[in-house]
Amino acid sequence: MRIKSVLFAAFLSVFFLTAANARDVTHAMGTADVPEAPKRVVILTNEGTEALLAIGIKPVGAVRSWLGNPWYDHIARQMDGVTVVGDESAVNLELIASLEPDLILGTKFRQEKIYSQLSAIAPTVLTERIRSDWKGNMKLYATAVGRLPEAESAFKAYDDRVAAISKALGEKKAEKISLVRFMPGRTRILLKDTFAGNVLSQVGFARPANQDRMEFADEVTKERISEFEGDRLFYLVYDTGDGKTAAAAADWTSDALWKNLAVVKANKVGVVSDAVWNTAGGILAANLMLDDIEKIYGLPASRR
Repeated sequence: MRIKSVLFAAFLSVFFLTAANARDVTHAMGTADVPEAPKRVVILTNEGTEALLAIGIKPVGAVRSWLGNPWYDHIARQMDGVTVVGDESAVNLELIASLEPDLILGTKFRQEKIYSQLSAIAPTVLTERIRSDWKGNMKLYATAVGRLPEAESAFKAYDDRVAAISKALGEKKAEKISLVRFMPGRTRILLKDTFAGNVLSQVGFARPANQDRMEFADEVTKERISEFEGDRLFYLVYDTGDGKTAAAAADWTSDALWKNLAVVKANKVGVVSDAVWNTAGGILAANLMLDDIEKIYGLPASRR
């Protein structure tokens, strides 16, 4: 009964908010009447958290980072004092309502089933999906909070970096980059419709023929290690703290099939941050990934 009463009270505040001083924002679930300058924003995606921070908005509530306690290391300082409202796949509606937000941002990919409940708390804007769509999603988030110019400025700075790095790499971009991710109980080859795949494509890197597809990922067994082949191989380890994924990665990378890969024999294999190259999924991580590329390829730093 408590959550119903909290949601009803929130619904009344939404009703009075939308009666005046609001504007329409079209999103994945339709149209939402949002305040001109929302002051209390709750964000329900990791990439969205980064989008808000990048345009100067600190949310009152956010879903916890997939890695970290509760935030990724690279955003922890900026997120000090922000209330954790669950994770992307399981948000706490009562806690969200108690924060009295005037805008909720999320994604249909995760929150479609609870959209009506979220909308009863505050105007809610959802993106269609996540993965490689971080730029378009950030544009929608920025539109919803009334800070599109700030987002456009962040995009320009990022695009300028991409262009500079691409030019500095020159023929090195012809290296076919293979991406592998170790997760609890599963291993995936990451394709182009992933966060890392998207950033690599923007820079202009080539991918091995079997990975040169605008799809998400291929789940593989050890028998398919030969499909990891490339001119350079990066692998990610999604370790939630129990060490099991790290142990699995060590097992795979000690396998004879792994050791027989030409890219391994050429010593062109490196482990990269799962938080940066995959799970954070937003503009801050994208810039950190560009930092990594510069370091790996010995390029001068392009970020001031």
